[in-house]
Amino acid sequence: MTTSLTAPAGPIAPPRIPTKRPIGPLIAAGFLALVVLAAVCAPLLAPYAPDRIDLSSSLVGTGRAHLLGTDASGQDLLSRVLYGARTSLIAPLLLLALAAVIGVTLGTVAAWRGGWADTLLSRVTDVMYAFPGLLFVVLIIAVFGAGITTSVLALGLAFAPTIAKYTRSVALAERAKPYIDAYRVQGMGGARICARHLVPNLGRAIAGYLVVLFGEALMSLATLSYLGFGTQPPSSDWGLMVQEGQAAVVQGALLPAMVPGCAVAAVVVAFNVAGVWAADRLSAKG
Repeated sequence: MTTSLTAPAGPIAPPRIPTKRPIGPLIAAGFLALVVLAAVCAPLLAPYAPDRIDLSSSLVGTGRAHLLGTDASGQDLLSRVLYGARTSLIAPLLLLALAAVIGVTLGTVAAWRGGWADTLLSRVTDVMYAFPGLLFVVLIIAVFGAGITTSVLALGLAFAPTIAKYTRSVALAERAKPYIDAYRVQGMGGARICARHLVPNLGRAIAGYLVVLFGEALMSLATLSYLGFGTQPPSSDWGLMVQEGQAAVVQGALLPAMVPGCAVAAVVVAFNVAGVWAADRLSAKG
């Protein structure tokens, strides 16, 4: 009687350990998805027009007619918050897009050129960090006038040095990789290498950093609107709604200020939680 022994076809793979999904970032991302969906579908979800004034319903509490109550002018708070989500989400996106174009360009040039260009960027960022960002924005608004457009442009300039400094740090590490020297040996120019290879390879890290900055940008714009420098009436911007509802607190009506204030706080916290997780994931893949 013979016994045949057959060798295994290949190495036995170790058992795969299931990875736990982070609950916090998933909840935050789901909440943000609902907020974006509510902003897009605001005309369908809002029970009233955001600018509908009904003085007979001034400072009405929660109920069937007004789920989140009304403000001093009788405007429905739920409708205003839903419409206000559009401005409160789109404006930070435009702000960061402007800041990213300026910051990534400056940071990449500083990392690639070095020398005086790198020194100049370092001095500019040092001055910006020493100068209060909000005061810089207020000075620009004082010159060009209040409004959402001026606020976005001013904050875009204020955020640009921070993005430039971060871009410089990751671009220096990327520039030291062998493929950069390989393209140089092939005779490819520096501008072409940066545009076609260096900057695209920085995309994941920069995108993760911008996600983290989104909450700060939203809070900064809401602060400007609260101070009267940003969005102007009759807009339903969340920061402006908090400012308008502040007078009602003296009369014992907390909802006009609390509802938009809670909306700002919840979205900022959700972006911070989901943003840090997304930045870690994008950096790890990069």
